Amino acid sequence: MAGQLKEVRNRIKSVQSTQQITKAMKMVSAAKLRRAQDSITQMRPYAQKLQEMLSNIVSSIEGGMSMKLAEERAVEKVLLIVITSDRGLCGGYNANIIKLAKSTIAEKYPTQLKKGKVTIWNIGKKGWEGLTKSGYTTDATFKDIYLHLKFENVQAAAQAAMKAFENKEFDAVEIIYSEFKNAATQRFTAEPFLPIPKVAKKAGGKKSDFIFEPAKEELIAELMPKILNTQLYKAVLDGNASEHGARMTAMDKASENANELLKSLKISYNRARQAAITTELTEIVSGAAALQG
Repeated sequence: MAGQLKEVRNRIKSVQSTQQITKAMKMVSAAKLRRAQDSITQMRPYAQKLQEMLSNIVSSIEGGMSMKLAEERAVEKVLLIVITSDRGLCGGYNANIIKLAKSTIAEKYPTQLKKGKVTIWNIGKKGWEGLTKSGYTTDATFKDIYLHLKFENVQAAAQAAMKAFENKEFDAVEIIYSEFKNAATQRFTAEPFLPIPKVAKKAGGKKSDFIFEPAKEELIAELMPKILNTQLYKAVLDGNASEHGARMTAMDKASENANELLKSLKISYNRARQAAITTELTEIVSGAAALQG
């Protein structure tokens, strides 16, 4: 009985220690989430408007102008830029992104996968580990971007993807990441990066008539890389905020579960203790009765 009581006491101490850790991690993630949320909230409208403007311009241009980054060709070689986190303990965040990457490849690029023409660039260590173990062709060049999250580092990855597309190393590039909604909600999405997607023309809609200043070629050559850099940076900021939101929620749930477990263990401990006391009293009374007899 004494051994049972000691075992329950040790479990209670262990759960209490774990709960202290989960509470501390929740507070740290909440502080980081505030900064990450401010960054993506300020960045998103700007990035979305730039992307919309670029798509409209590309859609409105007809022949006579070569745009390598908008060139549509038969998809034989594919690049996926998969954005996950460097650390775990954030619920199903990383697992869901890896699952989306696998399902995207299986649904859209099964032929390319069989031919070994699907390449994955990882931003974040967890995605690189998971997809490498699954046997996919991965590249870890940019996986440590979150260690030094700066626009310049993300820009280097975007420029490398653009250069590879222009050199026809890849025929399509997609970004797979988690779009931040709020601390408890993320939307896992696969977004086309290259070639630049065109806006579908509405039936009976008026054609946009843009006035270009300076020259059309010069303007587009300047705008295209900058907007694509911004698009990838927005996806990385979305992923950063989503990670901290997912971790904060996971640690909050873990703390609640620890509370429930502690209640259950304390009830078990009190029952075992009461049983031990009752047994001791019974033995004392029985011994006294035997002596008197």
